[in-house]
Amino acid sequence: MLIDINSLVINSVNMGNYITEARISYNKVWGDDTGRNTLSGNFTGTLKGIFPKITVQFAPLNQTDIEALVQILDSATQSVTYYDPYKKQSVSMTTYSSDYELLYKNLMDNGANAEGFSCSFIATKKRS
Repeated sequence: MLIDINSLVINSVNMGNYITEARISYNKVWGDDTGRNTLSGNFTGTLKGIFPKITVQFAPLNQTDIEALVQILDSATQSVTYYDPYKKQSVSMTTYSSDYELLYKNLMDNGANAEGFSCSFIATKKRS
């Protein structure tokens, strides 16, 4: 959940002017000992941690904006600050990013018009 347009910062860049949507998921990673007992049906296991993932939908951007953002998207890791409702405050985490795809349409009609695209930022360490 983003509190306001300034709540998501990646590598010291406020994303509020570039994105139309942010989805934050909290993914549970379980240990090898996890599963259901075949006789009783009881679930047991070790929760290794919760790893936040932030998926953002970028607005259609101009060439200058895209050129600035790919410096962040192409880096091996990113520093992401976001609002964590569990901690009830803004927190920072190190992430790696997913692949992204830029789509250009109407190439025959006076140049390329970029469309929006999405990218995910996945925590490298569990939420503390």
